[in-house]
Amino acid sequence: MLRDYCCCCCYGAPSFDSADIADRDPVLLVSGIGGSILHSKRKKFGFQTRVWVRILLADLEFKKKIWSIYNPETGYTESLDDSTEIVVPQDDYGLYAIDILDPSIFVKCLHLSDVYHFHDMIDMLVGCGYKKGTTLFGYGYDFRQSNRIGQLMDGLKERLETAYKASGGRKVNIISHSMGGLLVSCFISLYGDIFAKYVNKWITIATPFQGAPGCINDSILTGMQFVEGFESYFFVSRWSMHQLLVECPSVYEMLPNPNFNWKKQPEIQVWRKHSKEEEVSVVFESYGRYECVTLFEEALKNNELNYDGKTVALPFNFSILKWAAGTREVLDKTQIPEGVSFYNIYGTSFNTPFDVCYGSESSPIDELSEICHTTPEYSYVDGDGTVPSESAKADNFDAVERVGVSGSHRGLLKDEKVFQLIKNWLGVSEKTKTKVRRSKTSKVMDAC
Repeated sequence: MLRDYCCCCCYGAPSFDSADIADRDPVLLVSGIGGSILHSKRKKFGFQTRVWVRILLADLEFKKKIWSIYNPETGYTESLDDSTEIVVPQDDYGLYAIDILDPSIFVKCLHLSDVYHFHDMIDMLVGCGYKKGTTLFGYGYDFRQSNRIGQLMDGLKERLETAYKASGGRKVNIISHSMGGLLVSCFISLYGDIFAKYVNKWITIATPFQGAPGCINDSILTGMQFVEGFESYFFVSRWSMHQLLVECPSVYEMLPNPNFNWKKQPEIQVWRKHSKEEEVSVVFESYGRYECVTLFEEALKNNELNYDGKTVALPFNFSILKWAAGTREVLDKTQIPEGVSFYNIYGTSFNTPFDVCYGSESSPIDELSEICHTTPEYSYVDGDGTVPSESAKADNFDAVERVGVSGSHRGLLKDEKVFQLIKNWLGVSEKTKTKVRRSKTSKVMDAC
């Protein structure tokens, strides 16, 4: 597949004979939340617009096309614009959607690494002799939805079957990132026989097996800012993202597992102002694994947005919470089928949000609804900046190897030590070293 002219000089194009390809078990790359290109498709005319990720007009298109509301009757999150549907492009054997998340000429020419997702890993695997469509495939999906919803489960099953058949009946090696590991876990729990039939090895990277307490608690309350500084004016705002995440089952499914034996139970903390008659006091309140639901409810009770001239109420969604509890039960029952080898890479050495605190002793919160417009403070633990190491390595599986690598959540997808581990576990090596252009970077918050 030809690349845009401005990038063609940056990459090698190694060729391999049929014997090399025949000696490769197929690899399927599975992305996490925010790790797939999403298009908005007109139901009537079929015209598609990229709504995630885009650098220019990002917030405008995001609000118009991807803002959604959860349907408790179906379990799906559905776009507020009922004339459109969200679809994932299937080009390049599923790899296009998880490669460069904004594949515009502008982004490619400047090599803006903020939106380069599986790109470096794809190049590494091609350099090891894997061939797109024969031994290399990708699986991107509508990451707003639940990790156990039928659409996502069917899509993964279809992609496994495709990879299995295209390689001549060789079992597939899955490499998943972040929430993609939860998706695979749900698939194993629900369709273990199919997984055992098609899969040889599963390598997971930075998966929040027991949740991502700081990041997810705060995402539900205040949203998520992906790009900091001047660049944020060209990207989706924290508030716009918040209005989406409140209605996303996948986000609720990454809340900290209340049944996990944490070294310290995660908390949400609030410096709260109380007035009684003429006396004013400031109280430090702490909400644990069960009390935090009450906090979510109170903080989001007035949350709403204006869409197409109509007011849409978006309080904390108890229907999604109930569904997510069912997903946690599915995840807790997962057992790796006999004959499948499991490997776990988790990030270390980065300050990772754990407890979240709103307000301060000198500037306390009056009404809890103010939290949604407050910048939080965190307490930190070791991890990849998004997922605590404690959660990522607590897979509860019989792992062949479990390795901590010093790296950030998304940075692990382009880390040389991670690449070496993957090559060792797959039993391959690079024949030609791929040329990589020096990246331009900005401060970006990782998603799970």
